[in-house]
Amino acid sequence: MGDRRSLGRRFGWLWAAYAVSSLGTWLAFDAFALIAVLVLHAGPMEVSILAAAGLAVGAVVAVPLGPWMEFRRKRPVMIAMDLVRCGALLTVPAAYLFGGLTFVQLLVVSFLTAAADISFTAASGAYLKALVPPEDLLVANSRFEATMWTTTVLGPPLGGAAIGLFGPVLTVLTNAVSFLLSALGIRAIDGKEQPSASVGRAPTGGLLDGWRYILRHPDLRPLFFNTVLNNGLIMAVSPLLAVLMVGDLGFPPWQYGLAFAVPCLGGLLGSRMARGLVARYGRRRVLLTSGTLRACWPVGLAFIGPGVSGLVLVMAVEFGLILCSAVFNPVYSTFRLERTANDRVARTLSAWSVTSKATIAAMTALWGLLAGAIGIRPAIALAGVLLLATPLLLPRVDREPAAHQPEATPASP
Repeated sequence: MGDRRSLGRRFGWLWAAYAVSSLGTWLAFDAFALIAVLVLHAGPMEVSILAAAGLAVGAVVAVPLGPWMEFRRKRPVMIAMDLVRCGALLTVPAAYLFGGLTFVQLLVVSFLTAAADISFTAASGAYLKALVPPEDLLVANSRFEATMWTTTVLGPPLGGAAIGLFGPVLTVLTNAVSFLLSALGIRAIDGKEQPSASVGRAPTGGLLDGWRYILRHPDLRPLFFNTVLNNGLIMAVSPLLAVLMVGDLGFPPWQYGLAFAVPCLGGLLGSRMARGLVARYGRRRVLLTSGTLRACWPVGLAFIGPGVSGLVLVMAVEFGLILCSAVFNPVYSTFRLERTANDRVARTLSAWSVTSKATIAAMTALWGLLAGAIGIRPAIALAGVLLLATPLLLPRVDREPAAHQPEATPASP
């Protein structure tokens, strides 16, 4: 059910840049946590701080970048953010080589890369909307989604093998190089970037304008709360699953990796199905159905047992979750871009991403405390039960978007 239409050479370069940086990111999956444990001999609390603080501080650092990006051409911003990520990551293997790597340095690098991730995502969303005709946005987003799941399948196993042979620092170096290659790919996109009406103007409301825009929009507001809460609850239990499976139930690390790598094939399937399902059933029905179904799976993770049956249960739950998410994500991304005015895209996506990262950080810390108080399984079950309520926040209408107007003011009285 995929779509083979050509979106042009310029999109091809953007897609290639995304693919190489995504592969580098997944090759280095959990590399900082492994470096903290294996090289710096950090304990569980320090590793948790590294995971949560990087997201939280990165989100705060990214706050002023949203409005700054809105009034500049997006391609140079994307190149700059790739180079920031490359440069920050290169300091890790350099410090390791000279025996000067510290936990504080890992924290600072995680802050910088998280902020650059948010800024790059916002700029690339705005750039994609200007680069691709509106009727091809769903095709483009589906291709990005398929690429992400492909690299998720390939990256962690290859990265795990590389870590076993050469240590975790090599995967950080590989990730840094991938961002450099991404910058070169984006630089190779020819043609002049068409400025929006707002380029060269001074920002008036900062990133607060992005949040105001979301909260006043009748379609974006429920979708915003749905996706932020859904992602936060799913990611909050990720560390708990690692402790439950590897620590309590005794799964070897390779089985733990396999349990989450194989189900990513559902992401490939779902991303290829998305456009065909929309053509057959309509965007509103696909958005509501896939958004509802993706919330139904995670509660099953509270019932994981030891042995083969437990491994099969994890794979089945993750496959269902990822399949539904891979159908939902490109439809939701396209819907969000269509509903956002052209001169608000960077601020809106930055506000969205900052909120999502901060929520994940807060919920990860909170669920760690809950697991300590009530146990790992009850904490995982609670997250699953709360997820069942998130479909109530999905938008229920399907009006024609009016986002092509530069100064659209949705939900104005």
